[in-house]
Amino acid sequence: MRRNHFFILVAFLLALWIFITHYIFMNQPRSLFTYTSGSNSMKDQLQAFETKLRSEEVVNNFLLEKFRKAITMRYSEANLQANVTSVPKPVSAPSQSPSVDGNNNSLHNDKRLQELTAHSENAIAVVVFSCNRVSVAKCLNALLKYRPSKEKFPIIVSQDCNHARTAEVIQSYGDQIYHILQPDQSDIPVPPKEKKFKGYFKIARHYGWALNETFYKFKFQTAIIVEDDLEVAPDFFEYFLGTYPILLADPTLWCISAWNDNGKKNLIAVENPELLYRTDFFPGLGWMLTKSLWDELSPKWPHSYWDDWIRQPEQRKDRACIRPEVSRTKTFGMVGVSNGLFYEKHLKYIYLNNIYVPFTKKNLTYLIKDNYDVEYSKLVYSSTVVTYPELRARQIVHEGTVRIPYYTKDMFKHTARMLGLMDDFKSGVPRTSYRGIVSFVFENRRVFLAPQPNWKGYDLSWR
Repeated sequence: MRRNHFFILVAFLLALWIFITHYIFMNQPRSLFTYTSGSNSMKDQLQAFETKLRSEEVVNNFLLEKFRKAITMRYSEANLQANVTSVPKPVSAPSQSPSVDGNNNSLHNDKRLQELTAHSENAIAVVVFSCNRVSVAKCLNALLKYRPSKEKFPIIVSQDCNHARTAEVIQSYGDQIYHILQPDQSDIPVPPKEKKFKGYFKIARHYGWALNETFYKFKFQTAIIVEDDLEVAPDFFEYFLGTYPILLADPTLWCISAWNDNGKKNLIAVENPELLYRTDFFPGLGWMLTKSLWDELSPKWPHSYWDDWIRQPEQRKDRACIRPEVSRTKTFGMVGVSNGLFYEKHLKYIYLNNIYVPFTKKNLTYLIKDNYDVEYSKLVYSSTVVTYPELRARQIVHEGTVRIPYYTKDMFKHTARMLGLMDDFKSGVPRTSYRGIVSFVFENRRVFLAPQPNWKGYDLSWR
């Protein structure tokens, strides 16, 4: 009888889902990054409608397939999705420091291992990379505070370094998290000129091992990567849940990031935290990837400097990430392998969002490339051209967006420094840029630092 009731409920939800999808599609809002209004020709409107129709079909097909899988699950498995985890309080730490022997992995209990892998197909792993910071507790407290479901978002803390006090802090969270230890603590051969950067070699080794465990041993299909010095926003999990279908539907995307490199309070629209962008620059610092991407990257994973490596054209392959206007992560790690590089000057000023945005209830198909490129380029290159001195002197009398052109690397760097933007390049790509365009706010006005409309691509010699 309960089984019949379950399938009646599923049929009702399916009908409701079709109705809601139809309603949202017929009443979908204008693009969130449309800052100015203007009339379009009938031909433009028809083309836009056709593009949106195609993108809606892609996303809806994905959602329908996920729904079909869900109704084939046994009734007991369906019940697990209803569990919601309350804000946890760490249990008392053990009286003695736990073993951090790489051969005695903390996840030694077969029952816990089975628990982790049993529902991995329908869960998103949150992998927290830790080493020797006892302040990892600040990161874990925020994740556990805002996590909507223990089953949907299992937290795996992967620890390197054999640091006993950090292991003790991690294990004090009991069954709220899973603790695994990187077993290879051998010394890493480093070229003589890079001995002071040995930490970057250890980090790359740790990432490679932990992601192999996540995707190949624990069988997860998707993971969110978090470092132990990151604090997360209240809508951190909602942000990733809302953008996840877009990541799966658009092959020109390869990650979702919670970070804005130019996310200082004076450079962003704090009052519009729902704004999202495509970016050619890999942001990191709280990001989502799929197993299919790891299948591609793992065989050639580098020995060091993994984040710069992943930004190279050979890895990026002209794919983009989604990033927010207002960051959903903030770093509090002043001391690390980079010895505080950029922290005092830049990183500590990144603004962490504090407004909950219900991304799962929003239509985000404007982020799909076929939709985004047309509207974003139109917005940027229809904006009034101004110079930095005009902007600084407040000599612009009209309302709306403006564009500051740049033609050379030095011109970009000079303008970026004057505006307080990050001015460096990785594989020729400026931070946060999409098609060479950097979007930011200057005194409550949207500004685009942009190349020529006939932009031909990034120049690898720009460093």
